[in-house]
Amino acid sequence: MITVVIPTINEEKSIGLVIDRLRAALGPVKGDYEILIVDTNSRDRTAEIAVEKGCRVVREPERGYGRAYKTGFTSARGDTIITLDADASYPPEAIPQLLRIFQDEQLEFLTANRFGQLRQGAMSRTHRFGNWILNAATRLLFGVRLHDSQSGMWILKKDVFERLNVRSNGFPFSEEIKIKAAKVVRFKEIPIEFSLRQGEKKLRTWKDGWNNLKFLLKLRFTRNT
Repeated sequence: MITVVIPTINEEKSIGLVIDRLRAALGPVKGDYEILIVDTNSRDRTAEIAVEKGCRVVREPERGYGRAYKTGFTSARGDTIITLDADASYPPEAIPQLLRIFQDEQLEFLTANRFGQLRQGAMSRTHRFGNWILNAATRLLFGVRLHDSQSGMWILKKDVFERLNVRSNGFPFSEEIKIKAAKVVRFKEIPIEFSLRQGEKKLRTWKDGWNNLKFLLKLRFTRNT
């Protein structure tokens, strides 16, 4: 079984579209699947729309990108997990192809690379520069060659997450899980198309970027991390 985990906070403008596109993409995929929404106290109709469209909604009262995913992964009924953002920036239509690669190559973790097919206007120059810094730091500090350490679209086996001891509850969760997975499981990075997000912006460019860089340094030079 496949579980698609989507963390949300105030995404009523896009969540319905994302769910519709996701169901259309998963139509030809063999086997059962569920769409699991992890909602962190949305003040709008995000959770209601998800329920109306037949999704399972889990509430996570504590905010944090990593916290939402930890709750989603723990709650997932499937043994294969796909992650997706609720802002329509990642392409659900790519999932069947990514799943074929994941299954045919017997991978345990597949991550998408947004810079492979970055649509015009989808990412500011500041964000591109910040991502370049974090990607370079990932290669330099850990020897993990990633083109997109901050990507939020992955396919992984549920037991991989259970084995990795990912500690971050914030945005660094994304880089931490990839760094740890790349060293111990069958891992691959695949380019995808990335589009301009819809709805409310959550990322605080400079603050979150600096926090991610500090986390990488701490992860590299602190024992037992």
